Amino acid sequence: MPIIRKSLLQFIFSGAYMQRWNDKLRPVALLEVDKQAHKMMVAWLLLMLNSRGMTSEQRRELGESVVEGGIFDYFYRLVITDIKPPIYYRIKENPAHYALLTSWVLDQLRPTMQPLGQDYWDKLTTRLKNPGTHGLADEILDAAHTYASGWEFDLIKDLGPWDDEKESIDQSFTDGLKRYDHLVGVKELRQGPSTALGRFAHLCGQLRFQTRWSQTPRIPETSVLGHLFIVAAYSYFFSLAVDACPLRRQNNFFTGLFHDLPEVLTRDIISPVKKSAQPIADLIRQYEDSELETRVFGPLTAGGYGDVAERLSYFLGVEVGSEFKSAIIRGGRPQAVDFETLQQRCNEDRYDPKDGRMLKACDSLAAFVEAYTALRNGISSDQLQQAVWRIRKRYNAFSFGDLHVGALLADFD
Repeated sequence: MPIIRKSLLQFIFSGAYMQRWNDKLRPVALLEVDKQAHKMMVAWLLLMLNSRGMTSEQRRELGESVVEGGIFDYFYRLVITDIKPPIYYRIKENPAHYALLTSWVLDQLRPTMQPLGQDYWDKLTTRLKNPGTHGLADEILDAAHTYASGWEFDLIKDLGPWDDEKESIDQSFTDGLKRYDHLVGVKELRQGPSTALGRFAHLCGQLRFQTRWSQTPRIPETSVLGHLFIVAAYSYFFSLAVDACPLRRQNNFFTGLFHDLPEVLTRDIISPVKKSAQPIADLIRQYEDSELETRVFGPLTAGGYGDVAERLSYFLGVEVGSEFKSAIIRGGRPQAVDFETLQQRCNEDRYDPKDGRMLKACDSLAAFVEAYTALRNGISSDQLQQAVWRIRKRYNAFSFGDLHVGALLADFD
């Protein structure tokens, strides 16, 4: 069974330190974990649209390849850190040089990745050593990467008019995305908010502007967008640890990736406000559902993307009442189930299962790592101390099968 350790959780979180465009004038912090979240959101859109004519098995295999490829690419980029993209692409063009770099990257990854098991390590090694061999999945990831990086560059390209690189960088993103016009949805993404798809992708990107724990100083600061990727990755590896079926692993990743999407419409309403009284919680939920329908589901459906809206609704738990409720599809409709039922009787692709209780644990674990890291970095705060204590207390005896969350938290001294 794959073993989840503190080192993996911290490594995933480390993208919150990794600055992007750090040789350019920037109005806001541009972080690797934020960009990866936006990239994978766009990759999910392209996955949905380019798998419409496939069988359920083909869609599942493509989705698995997209999720794994996205995670592996993130790990690779965390290791190579500050190598500028033009230099990295030059290295990648030379097979011998790329093989040397990849061998070094794998040596750095080995201590963190090997507790996940030999099968996972072999899959990671094979994928990183053989880039561009996964057909449509690689095209989807490359297009999503180009879109997200270009969207990010648009934030800074009008600053620093003396920078003689900016025009060529801007053109490289335009030309790069055009190369994927054969993928369904890419032309619409290039048109921006004038299309339903482009508008939704822009909406997702705006989550990088919302800072978590906005009233509590932290090092590093994290955005809602970056938090989504961290939760998605935690959910995926928790799924591996409980031997979730392939579609359940995918669903858990994408549910984690989108679970705070309503915050782009409502902002980050802190838990004490949400939980202050049931009528308040119900009112917030009603407002979120109304805004989602008006600004997300409605425009997507009207634009011809009803299947995208329906799938997103399933991830967000609209029909079962919460994204933190486990669910399956039965008789064509979402149905809430408990973890034991999900694990013992519905852990099969045909049920289209997704976890809720485990997602909530991953959400809390991501908050724990944020607070714990800030404290270790010297930020003394009652709010952070209380958050660490509260999460430890809540999950001390929590487990999912053989995966014991309390034991995992105990690794954080």
